Amino acid sequence: MKPVPVAECNDAWEFLDQVRARPGMWVRGGSLRELEVMLCGYGVALLVHGIGEDFAFGPRGRFSDWLNERFGWSLVLGWAAAIEAHADGEPALEMFFRLVEDFRLTAPGLTVS
Repeated sequence: MKPVPVAECNDAWEFLDQVRARPGMWVRGGSLRELEVMLCGYGVALLVHGIGEDFAFGPRGRFSDWLNERFGWSLVLGWAAAIEAHADGEPALEMFFRLVEDFRLTAPGLTVS
């Protein structure tokens, strides 16, 4: 994946591709919770600016719903905490990106660039 300036990303999916390519640049210490907070802010910015992006990573978004339906995980503390709780030694950030790929392939009606 070729790094591009974040201003050239068209949606959260393209941004996540950049994070995956260079996680150390975007997420201090590989903290999945930090990425979750960053994406929560992204979702708030979409709302504030009236942008109608199909955003899946909010606290009550389609990614959380998918994790709950697929694995039966509690999402009370958010998707980052749920993934960390079930990582079984796998780095949580790596597990997140593996799950995101599965989500991209299996979530019905998902709009992905």
